Amino acid sequence: MSARKRVGVLISGRGSNLSALIEACKANNYPAEIVCVISNRPDAPGLEHARAAGLGASCIDHTAYPSREAFEEALDKALSAANVEIVANAGFMRILTDFFVSRWRDRQLNIHPSLLPAFRGLDTHERALNAGVAISGTTVHFVRTEMDSGPIVAQAAVPVLADDTPDTLAARVLEAEHQLYPHALALVASGAVHVDGDRVVRDRATDPVPALFWPPLENPSPQN
Repeated sequence: MSARKRVGVLISGRGSNLSALIEACKANNYPAEIVCVISNRPDAPGLEHARAAGLGASCIDHTAYPSREAFEEALDKALSAANVEIVANAGFMRILTDFFVSRWRDRQLNIHPSLLPAFRGLDTHERALNAGVAISGTTVHFVRTEMDSGPIVAQAAVPVLADDTPDTLAARVLEAEHQLYPHALALVASGAVHVDGDRVVRDRATDPVPALFWPPLENPSPQN
C-alpha cells in the first residue's frame, strides 16, 4: 500500500464524525491517517475524543483573533506545520473566506446533513420535514466559498418517516454520516475520485446498487 494521505480534521463540537473517521483509520488498508485535530472552540468535546485516541489535538480559538483572515492564517499555518494533505471539516462551524478556500481548494472536504443542493445552511431537518420530502440524507463535498456548495464526492439517502421530528430525522441522518464520511475520505485519499473543474470524476467503475424507494414498492392493500 502506498503512503497514507495525511489528514487534518477541523471541529467545533462533539466530534461524532471525527470519531467515525478515527475508527476508520484504524484499518491497516485505509488510505488516510489523521495527523492533527483542531477546534476553534476550547470546550469542544471532540478534542478529548482525539486525545483519547492518541492524536495531536489543539484549539485555535477564533475569538482570540481580530479578523477571520487572521484566524485562518493561524489555522493554515498549523495545518501546514503538520504536513496535512487533506482537510476534513467535521462539524466545523465557521464560514471560510476566499483565502482559506483557495489555499485548500480540492483538498478540503465537508459533510452536510442533506442531499445537496437541497437544504443548504442550518435547520436542514426541520426544513426537509416542512417541505414534505420522502427521502433525506447527507452529502460529502469539496469546499467552495459559497456555503454548502462544491463538487459532490458521495451521498447517502435515508427515508423520512411519517412520525419523524427534526430530532429523530437528525439521528437517522447522523448514522448515515458516520458511514458516508469515512467512505468519501477513502475515495479521495486513494485517488479513486478527483476534481475536474467543479465536478467529481470517479476513476474506477463500480456496480450500481438498487434504487431506494420510499415508501417501498409494494402492492397497496385495497381500501374498504
